Amino acid sequence: MLQSFQNNISKNDLFTKRDHLLLAVSGGLDSVVLCELCRQAGYSFSMVHCNFQLRGEESLRDEEFVKGLASKYGVAYYTKRFDTEAYAKENKCSIQEAARELRYNYFDELIKEGKAKYLLTAHHRDDNIETLLMNFLRGTGLHGMTGIPATNKYIRRPLLPFSREGISSFAKDNKLEHVEDSSNISSKYTRNYLRNEWIPAIEKIYPELKENLARNIERFKEIERLYDGSLAGLRKKLLQKKGAEMHVPINLLLRYRNKALVYDIITPYGFTEKQVDELIRLSEADSGKYIDSPSGDYRIIRHRRWFIIAPARSMDLKNIVIEKKDKNILFTNGQLDISTTNPALSEDKSIACLDSGSIAFPLLLRKAKTGDYFYPLGMQKKKKVSRFLIDQKLSKTEKEKTWVLESEGRIIWVVGQRIDDRVKLKPSSQQMLRIRFVSNQNG
Repeated sequence: MLQSFQNNISKNDLFTKRDHLLLAVSGGLDSVVLCELCRQAGYSFSMVHCNFQLRGEESLRDEEFVKGLASKYGVAYYTKRFDTEAYAKENKCSIQEAARELRYNYFDELIKEGKAKYLLTAHHRDDNIETLLMNFLRGTGLHGMTGIPATNKYIRRPLLPFSREGISSFAKDNKLEHVEDSSNISSKYTRNYLRNEWIPAIEKIYPELKENLARNIERFKEIERLYDGSLAGLRKKLLQKKGAEMHVPINLLLRYRNKALVYDIITPYGFTEKQVDELIRLSEADSGKYIDSPSGDYRIIRHRRWFIIAPARSMDLKNIVIEKKDKNILFTNGQLDISTTNPALSEDKSIACLDSGSIAFPLLLRKAKTGDYFYPLGMQKKKKVSRFLIDQKLSKTEKEKTWVLESEGRIIWVVGQRIDDRVKLKPSSQQMLRIRFVSNQNG
């Protein structure tokens, strides 16, 4: 196993003997074997242990064991105790998610402090297979089928090709002691359920299950490399960067009739596989409609012939969605203050007095574009916004800074200039939407 371990490191260029390594050690069988392999192979390393304080005395036992292991090897040892349950409650996440975030945040700190060049974890082939199954069962794209990456930034996983059985044999042959995590016996966690019950049951029917899935992971990695090469060209063709936004031509995207392509376009922005169908339905919705990513950090807006992928909160946006509940909207030119009142006219150009009954939310605030038109107040014929701005004797700079407000794909206000005649107050108007534009000095 030692020779195979060294061959894997060399073949995949994981690290060299010039690099100082930080080994994440729980005290369990896998991490203990990783330590011994690194020692026998002659690598320079330190050890780090995370005590999540979830198993009482057993957690303290593990911490002391790893401390003793570091002393045995004569290497530096780092440890930290976490109030994992409190963190999970505060951040509204599961215990597993909390432990993962705390663990990797601590690892980040140590790497940034220069304790080592790379951090090594003891993930092995069986962990990889479990990850593949979890990703597949919860719904994933192609990348999820490639399992755990051998490298990820400063993280290296040199045991990925090795089975749990092989690791156990190495430990037995080298008379290595380790500690057992009693929580691994419980099947209440998804990974443990797969490991303890699901996989053994399937192996009764397909004895070579693990070997086959391990080979499939390698196949999926090769397929992904081919796909990524093609995807790079498609991304270049489909994505147009405009400031903080990405613009995607709807017809061109849907012409490929490929949901995998749609998924790969939206997933970097936090959208899920389940939202692919939502996006396809959005292509038939009115201009201004949108969907949000689960985190709320991004949204995809349908604007005429385009999907616009934009941060949900940014002053640099050129397309801003306004909901009925919104009262204040900040953008590069200044601010819009929105209120609903009884009908009352104002001749101030910075105030739009609109018939609420003629307007549908959400509204879309955006930069004026070539080809835009509206029906200026008092006129029954449409007029291009560019021509209107010329008639208003605006300077070139002022024209370039002009924004418009849309409802259902039609312009209802050239901001700070004139409203559209179709949404003006009428004798029959029951309620007024009042929007006040407050310009900033830089707008």
